[in-house]
Amino acid sequence: MLAPTLGPIVGGYITDTFSWHWLFLINLAPGVAVTVLVPVLLRPGWGDGGRANWNLLRHMDMASLVLAALCLGSLEIVMTEGPRDWSDPLVLGLIPVCAATGVAWIHHSRRSIDPMVRLEMFRDVAFSVGCFYSFVLGAGLYGSIYLLPLFLGYVRHHSPFEIGTIMLVTGATQLVTAPIAAWLESRWDCRILAVFGYATFGAGLVANGFATYETDFAGLFWPQILRGIGVMFCILPMTTLALEGQPSGRIADASALFNLMRNLGGAIGIAIVGTLLAVRPAGHAEHIVARLQAGDPDAARLVGLSTERFHNVPLGPVDDATKEFVRPLVERAAAVESFNDAYLVLGGLFVLAVLILPLLLWTSSRRAAATDAVRVP
Repeated sequence: MLAPTLGPIVGGYITDTFSWHWLFLINLAPGVAVTVLVPVLLRPGWGDGGRANWNLLRHMDMASLVLAALCLGSLEIVMTEGPRDWSDPLVLGLIPVCAATGVAWIHHSRRSIDPMVRLEMFRDVAFSVGCFYSFVLGAGLYGSIYLLPLFLGYVRHHSPFEIGTIMLVTGATQLVTAPIAAWLESRWDCRILAVFGYATFGAGLVANGFATYETDFAGLFWPQILRGIGVMFCILPMTTLALEGQPSGRIADASALFNLMRNLGGAIGIAIVGTLLAVRPAGHAEHIVARLQAGDPDAARLVGLSTERFHNVPLGPVDDATKEFVRPLVERAAAVESFNDAYLVLGGLFVLAVLILPLLLWTSSRRAAATDAVRVP
């Protein structure tokens, strides 16, 4: 939890002081350090004297790894670049690559003796539901982290360091909430905690969906608090509910797949909100202009104009100087409405997640009953 707490403000300082390139270059030294320290400090297989079993590399499913990378990588690029220009040769070329490698990946995984991803685990309904929740959390978590600095930079014109200090609220809340969530997770029903977590995180997303061009730290404070509280109550209970019924020999594979779904949800969530930010402003701007021409005072307030001339009566012809003055205000308001759309779409996913919780309750109860029945002599 220290990473999301310190990351934004450190990243903002680095960007302001040096350049955004250093956000990537600064990772080189820790990467080299980890590469050196892992074989020195990590002791797999304590029963074998802590020696690494290099023979496992021979069984690594490289074909599945390559197919998965090609499928997921091309999918991300298509979803990000496609809405901007579907005729782009790169997009047109990657669509069949994504489809072909995806089908080949699934086919190979079903036929391989030791696949990278064991698709048969999805036959467990509880595990599948848990993966769905992990996917939704990833979309909301990474999507909101993507949207907030864009809003603060483009609409509010904050510097990177100022953006980092504002985003500190979410990380600090997570840091404070983490031990509380861990303590409650061992004492309360995980399903109740999951309802609370997803409802709270979703409420934080929906609350962000009603911003205006004046919304700043005060208006963003409580939505960040809600998301900061909710995230750990989403992660811990759902991890337990998804993995508790897995055989011990498959816990590692199930955990990896469960976490993959969260990262995949984050990648697709960012692509979706990025698409909304790319395609929605034009429609919002057209609608706002029509309302302004009709004399709508609410539209005038939306863009930041005085309402003296707006009395729900058509304004008539508008001179070029006025158009040039109003255009950036309309563009700003259209951008804000697009940000709101993105937050509300993410919030809608969390509403759906809470609504289908009866399915989770039913599958969990059914599994528990089956386990008890097996134990009865």
